[in-house]
Amino acid sequence: MIFKRSKTADTGAQAEQGACQLLKKHDLKIIHQNYRSRFGEIDIIALSEYHLIFVEVRYRQNTAFGSAAETVTRKKQQRILLTARHFLSRGEYAELPCRFDVIEASSDTSGKLHFNWLTNAFQE
Repeated sequence: MIFKRSKTADTGAQAEQGACQLLKKHDLKIIHQNYRSRFGEIDIIALSEYHLIFVEVRYRQNTAFGSAAETVTRKKQQRILLTARHFLSRGEYAELPCRFDVIEASSDTSGKLHFNWLTNAFQE
């Protein structure tokens, strides 16, 4: 049986790839994408000179019902925090200060993606 990815899934994957490119342009090292635990998923985990950064990427085609960042509800934040703790329990990066960012992605009428990077978007 063959499963086709939906257009939404393809757009989400493109948004995550674009977010990775944005982070790399700012000298961050991507150490993991789509990290999953029993608590949830973190889209991107990146390393800067000073922080371990957990990034949630949100795509919105239409902002009539709110921005992409507004879709990162308190419940979603809690799942990200629990997943981050799970990642940190592995020990390799446990000593670094952590930051939680959101990258909003949207597309213009030509389909080109645009990004808005919200650093330190929420805290524990």
